[in-house]
Amino acid sequence: MSEASGETACEGLAGARLRVAVEAPRHTSIAAPLDYTCGHALLPGTLVRVPLGAREVAGVVWEPADSAGPGQDESAGELVAPADLRAVRAVLDAMPALDPRWRAMVDFAASYYQRGLGELALAVLPPQLRQIDNGQLARRVKAATSAATAAFGEAPARPPLALNANQVAALEAFFADTRRPALLHGVTGSGKTEVYLHAAARALAQGGQVLVLVPEINLTPQLEARFAERFPQHLLASLHSALTPAQRLRHWLLAHLGRAQLVLGTRLAVFASMPRLALIVVDEEHDASFKQQEGARYSARDLAVWRAQQLGIPVLLGSATPSLETWRRVQQGRYRRLVLGSRIGEGELPRVRMVDMRQLPRAGSAQGAAPGAADDAPLAPALLGAVRERLERGEQSLLLLNRRGYAPVLHCPACGWKSDCPHCSAWRVFHKLDRTLRCHHCGLAERVPRACPECGNLDISPIGRGTEKLVEQLGAVLPGARIARIDADTTRGAGELVRQLAAVHDGEVDILVGTQILAKGHDFRRVTLVAAVNPDGALFSADFRAPERLFSLLMQAAGRAGRDAARASRSEMWIQTTVPAHPLYAALAAHDYEAFARAQLEERAAAGLPPFTHLALVRAEAREAAAAMAFLQAAAAQLAAMAVPQVRAYPPVPPAMARLADVERVQMLLESTSRPALHKALSQWLPGLNALRAAHRGVIRWAVDVDPQAI
Repeated sequence: MSEASGETACEGLAGARLRVAVEAPRHTSIAAPLDYTCGHALLPGTLVRVPLGAREVAGVVWEPADSAGPGQDESAGELVAPADLRAVRAVLDAMPALDPRWRAMVDFAASYYQRGLGELALAVLPPQLRQIDNGQLARRVKAATSAATAAFGEAPARPPLALNANQVAALEAFFADTRRPALLHGVTGSGKTEVYLHAAARALAQGGQVLVLVPEINLTPQLEARFAERFPQHLLASLHSALTPAQRLRHWLLAHLGRAQLVLGTRLAVFASMPRLALIVVDEEHDASFKQQEGARYSARDLAVWRAQQLGIPVLLGSATPSLETWRRVQQGRYRRLVLGSRIGEGELPRVRMVDMRQLPRAGSAQGAAPGAADDAPLAPALLGAVRERLERGEQSLLLLNRRGYAPVLHCPACGWKSDCPHCSAWRVFHKLDRTLRCHHCGLAERVPRACPECGNLDISPIGRGTEKLVEQLGAVLPGARIARIDADTTRGAGELVRQLAAVHDGEVDILVGTQILAKGHDFRRVTLVAAVNPDGALFSADFRAPERLFSLLMQAAGRAGRDAARASRSEMWIQTTVPAHPLYAALAAHDYEAFARAQLEERAAAGLPPFTHLALVRAEAREAAAAMAFLQAAAAQLAAMAVPQVRAYPPVPPAMARLADVERVQMLLESTSRPALHKALSQWLPGLNALRAAHRGVIRWAVDVDPQAI
């Protein structure tokens, strides 16, 4: 032990050889664990610090190494004699080693998503584990243990709600066959959360731990509250990006030590170390937020299913609008489907009404109308009248506009200038309250110019409508209405979202305006009207997943209305659209997910798209688009020379967002009807891309995205 740090040193001692997964630098060829020596054997899963080049990096002992043969060191995988292997510098053994099942999951994820083993293993651990010494870790472990002991008081448990017949049947069917993943397919307001709670109670009663995954941070507090009220004698740990590094380490340790019986978090929580894990719940399993978009681009939902099957424990996927991949697996018999087909209390689902915006008078065409009045009206007259009715009855309305800011772009009618971002392939959004133009991609914010930067025209004007403008317009036509806006701009402060939602629940808000942050998971008892102000854009997107996401968003949004059975009969969902006869809206009006899924799967089967094919994207980034393009063209030639069967590579092209923060991006799509063939091709091809990148100096980085969610 080092007296200063309490760390166990291995230098200068001959003995055990270890294979260590190291936190290797990006864009190196170090993907597999490296060999080191230590004076004594270390358990696999032990955290260590080891030399790597001139640096000292964190690592995880992955397995013992062959003591007789040569070892692999950091020199691009070259083999070296045992005597030349470097020694482990420090051992962090103040906490239990990471168990074999956790390492197996990381091993699988690294292989499937084509990342370095050490890169992924260290990335999913709390950052402070890479920064503290063994003595500090020992103090953190002791503090976490003490906090866990002191956490329980005398707040009695809230008794479980009585389940209805559908919930009882779903719960019994879930535990009757735990070998296959289960989809809890329940309409909004059908009581899926109560099924989660009852399932968790059974796992906890048997001494197990429960992992609950939610797609977004804003859904965490309310679900935490439900679980904490039901299980006050069980410690709950949360894992998400809003925690401080110290909080994240403490909560992770509570799970790793087995002291936290309940762990609730966003996608990263799928990697929580839980020695007695007995149940996994994935709420809103369809949500794209479960797919990591940077670094190791893993799907937390898919890893949750893999982890449950590896451990032989049940996994419950909940959704009112399942992903088409999950729905397809149900059709194939790989997943079970548990149905909650009606709302609690047999409340009615909202009536869906279409407003054909093509039938409204154009600007200045109506007699006596001010120029621009019709086009710039916040809501169609019929919808505005419906909102007024809610105001008179003391009920709430929710208006969904998935675009924050005042207007998407500023425009000069004289010369055609628009407020584009100089660093991204995007417009800068006009925010009126602070008079700024902001890029929502790179973060560039500047004051609104007094005149057109191109021609000096003073008459520059906003085009389009964001949530900020919608609130302003509603305030003008509905004086006295209490209007609240909830989006990423108004909920930045700590606790701000919780505060605003509390005001809605307390009846202090008449009209709630917001983005998709409001569409899912919230139980607004007074809302009887939900309206989608401008949803048509997603119908014509180049992304083949856009219709699926739009249908899900609108179904989830509609589910916020009429959750109080006493008001359900007059609940409505309004859609302002120019294509009211679109099949997606027809399925929405009938609350018919199955019809929508059937049509979408038929289209995808005909087009050869997921879930009938398997995709991977290889992305390259450079300061110059030509450099990124040349790299991927060379990579495509390399792949073609390999003559890999059953895999098709498309020519590299720029994505929709071709430039981001002054970095040019190009991508190449690979597809195959065989998942094993695609992964075999990737595993054979990608290692050579590091050498290829060395020959293309202009390339900043490249990455592979397996099962991409955005193309």
